Amino acid sequence: MTQFRSSASFGKRQEYIAVAELLRRNFDVYMTLVDDQQIDCVIRLDKGNGNLRYLDIQIKARSKDCEPTNAGRFAAMEIRQPRENFYFIFYSEQANTYWVVPSLELIQEANQNKEGVNKGKYSINFCNVTSKGITPRPRFRKYENAFHLLEWL
Repeated sequence: MTQFRSSASFGKRQEYIAVAELLRRNFDVYMTLVDDQQIDCVIRLDKGNGNLRYLDIQIKARSKDCEPTNAGRFAAMEIRQPRENFYFIFYSEQANTYWVVPSLELIQEANQNKEGVNKGKYSINFCNVTSKGITPRPRFRKYENAFHLLEWL
């Protein structure tokens, strides 16, 4: 029971930390009560003159206590209904890095399991383990702390 509570509370804490980061960056954020639609929060963008856009956000995080090889690994992810206004925010405590990835790009960047119990689910690893410690993979640099991808240009 304690391990589940620890895991569940970590996830919720990380959602709030990511939302706080969005608020710090002046995004208008609305929290959902449940995320059965893979939506942890919604960002409301207002361009003025009644032009509104809403972004659905799913938040995923890895603890500082996980194995270093898992510091940036997000596995067995369901990505339901990838679409233009659906984004994932990943956070690794060990790498102290966020990755902001549009869902349509995530299904291209991630590996999709072809068989087994997680068939159809996705996995991605944003970090390497080197002699210098946990380092973000250069391949995903365009998503690192890329909160600007959420802005309405």
